Amino acid sequence: MTHPHHPQPPRWGITLPLAGLPLDRHRFLVERLPDLGYSDVWSAEGGGTDAFTPLAATAAWSPTLRIGTGIVPVHTRGPAVLAQTAATLAQLAPGRLLLGIGASVPAHVTDINGIPFDEPFKRTRDVLRFLTRALRGEHVSGDFDTFSIRGYQLPHPPAEPVKVILGALRPGMLRLGFTEGDGAITNLLFPEDVPTVLDAVGPQPPGKELVVKVFVCPTQDTAYAQRATRPFLAWILNREPYRKFHAWLGHGDLLHEAHRRWDAGDIEGAQQALPDEVVDKLFVSGSPEHCRERIGHYHRPGVTTVQLYVCLPPKVLADPARLLDTLARLGPNPT
Repeated sequence: MTHPHHPQPPRWGITLPLAGLPLDRHRFLVERLPDLGYSDVWSAEGGGTDAFTPLAATAAWSPTLRIGTGIVPVHTRGPAVLAQTAATLAQLAPGRLLLGIGASVPAHVTDINGIPFDEPFKRTRDVLRFLTRALRGEHVSGDFDTFSIRGYQLPHPPAEPVKVILGALRPGMLRLGFTEGDGAITNLLFPEDVPTVLDAVGPQPPGKELVVKVFVCPTQDTAYAQRATRPFLAWILNREPYRKFHAWLGHGDLLHEAHRRWDAGDIEGAQQALPDEVVDKLFVSGSPEHCRERIGHYHRPGVTTVQLYVCLPPKVLADPARLLDTLARLGPNPT
């Protein structure tokens, strides 16, 4: 397996907005992030905040932070709407935008948007192919497998390239991200699973991105950490794409009982059936320093960015000084 000849330490990004803190109260944080060692702000999109507004705010508040969507579902916006949204956002952050797209899960596409979750791999591939051409300013017209375009060209394509990366869990999507896109973003895996992902990716040309999203709850309030993490993990690990992902990674036996209880309708039982080992590895908790050490286990040659999803107790969110201190101690440049 070939990696870049001179592997750099990965960038550190953080997912915003922080859960429990309204977006309009993030400016002080965004302005301080570069001082704390964070280079990126990422967003996510499911059933809550949209992916683009937090990044537009970040671009307005910071002249240096790189911004990325991690991810935007490919079914819930039309291909041209995705292209023009990315091109508009790129005007606020020239050369600093990564557009992460992906299949998402039926719960976010069908259950709450009423859109069929059809052919997720092909749809993702087709949207990727459309976007890479449209964002270069090409005129795109014709039939893709999952949609047809009757002629579209961005009036003002980005002056500097927008990287398009794929949310990817298993080999097919990972390889697609690196062969036809600018890389991939993966998440909810153990640190020791990273080599498996890297092997599936294969040789990484310079300039491609492999972003690993790590879920972190930097608190020693273990009761809060359990309340904050187990329900989410039980829900996400029972989505079909993540079931298949962890089966591929070899964790099927670890998750068997949680899957069985979930399928039987015992949601609380499924939460409790998650082994402590799984919860501890997929949603890191403890002191910020302990969490930072654990995050370091994801630093492998070929990983270009570690993206943190940070879950904080309300008392930390309510105190700006304490919030900044926690993120400083958690981040790559602890004081």
